[in-house]
Amino acid sequence: MPIGAASSLDADARLESVRRVQSDVRWAGARSDRALPVPPALSGLLPGGGLLPGSAYSVSPGLLLLTLLAEPSRAGTWCGVIGLPELGIEAAEQAGLNLDRVALVPRPGERWFAITAALAEVLPVVAVRPGNRVREADAGRLSARLRSSGTALLVAGAWPRVEATLSMSAPHWSGVGAGHGYLTSRDVLVTVTSKRSPAPRQARVALPDASGGLSPAPTPSDSHEATRSEAREPLRVVG
Repeated sequence: MPIGAASSLDADARLESVRRVQSDVRWAGARSDRALPVPPALSGLLPGGGLLPGSAYSVSPGLLLLTLLAEPSRAGTWCGVIGLPELGIEAAEQAGLNLDRVALVPRPGERWFAITAALAEVLPVVAVRPGNRVREADAGRLSARLRSSGTALLVAGAWPRVEATLSMSAPHWSGVGAGHGYLTSRDVLVTVTSKRSPAPRQARVALPDASGGLSPAPTPSDSHEATRSEAREPLRVVG
């Protein structure tokens, strides 16, 4: 459901479109206080084993953010995505999003914060890339709204008052062997820091894996065998 995708719409018109969505989209049934699902490879890293209703998370933009949206959307949960115009339909589908349960506001303009607050009243999961730095007071008011509605907020970037921060590092691509082939998957180290845990939690995952989603990375022994296979012959430049 694209909202305000046309460049001719100004920020006020986009906000009005979001208000119409508020009247059209309502949660099915009563609010649930149970954690929203995440990929199993990440559940052990997050407080509560998933996305806690009423909480905000700072997430590395890109595939990690998409996979966190994918699990709730596949379960039938409505998700809002604000300020991510580069989000492609193909990439979203490969990551596993149910596009019938996604409301898109690709270019919210200067009213991005108001649009985020408006969608947070009616959608269980909202992802946003901030248009500018957020003041502590504004973040506090939005946090109160999140707690009231039970919405989980995923922020592509820094954000005050987060439940946890999810970041990626140490990428390693696989798939090219004996001088030929295609890149098929990427292993990354996901680190979760949380106010509820005294030490960061980490897991190495395949992102994307062969299916385009997120799964546990191969064991060290599997990776060693793959490295030996790839090292049998060096890469060659083919004219």
